[in-house]
Amino acid sequence: MIIGYARTSTADQEAGLEAQVRDLGAAGADKVFSEQVSATKKRSELDSAIDYLRDDDVLVVTKLDRLARSIRDLMEIVERIRSKGASLRILAMDLDTGSATGKLMLGILGSVAEFEREIMLERQREGIAKAKAEGKYKGRAPTARRKADDVLRLLGDGLTEAAVGEALGISRSSVQRIKRAGAA
Repeated sequence: MIIGYARTSTADQEAGLEAQVRDLGAAGADKVFSEQVSATKKRSELDSAIDYLRDDDVLVVTKLDRLARSIRDLMEIVERIRSKGASLRILAMDLDTGSATGKLMLGILGSVAEFEREIMLERQREGIAKAKAEGKYKGRAPTARRKADDVLRLLGDGLTEAAVGEALGISRSSVQRIKRAGAA
């Protein structure tokens, strides 16, 4: 059986998710698991897809970056798939781990993808440092601190920390920080 897995990082990437599902269907996927979640978060549909695998099944993804966030993550996922008696196929690379060559290529390509990501992050850090030095980069605006007056007012009105956080769209820990700062 061919099992498909599609993922986008955010909910606003609906067209990308639909394209992946379409491509997985065209590749013969009998069942497709899909989700819209960052690769750094818990991917429950990926877990479900791997749990669904049986002997001789194939897990199919459109691209390597839809499956794993690092070479370590990739190798752990591949091992979970292998332990189920199944294999992995990546459409964009025409790669199948059912063969020795496919396993070798996956390791090499996964390492290259991780290297590219590290280079990109390094350039991003350099760009941010340069922008900070030039006074052009201020970082993300602290959204909770801008609501400090409202937080203190609502707490004074007798609302709980959780209720204040929910009312203002900030976390309870942010409410607690503002409360401590206001008491000081």
